[in-house]
Amino acid sequence: MCVGEKIKKHLDENGITQKSLSKRTNISTSKLNLSLKGKRRLTFEEYEVICWALNVNTDFFIQPKQPTISKAS
Repeated sequence: MCVGEKIKKHLDENGITQKSLSKRTNISTSKLNLSLKGKRRLTFEEYEVICWALNVNTDFFIQPKQPTISKAS
């Protein structure tokens, strides 16, 4: 699940509309909608503003990835 999809799930679970988030963040509803569907990447600045608007830390929707370690032959 991409970050946008995680944000959409959070909105749905908390009864927050994309329109209200769009107004609060000043990100157009079309950009926001595409991002929440995983069809457009959020810029880091957009992500920061969304986290601010939702009153969550920037690490709330992000899981660290472990590096893939290849074995030497």
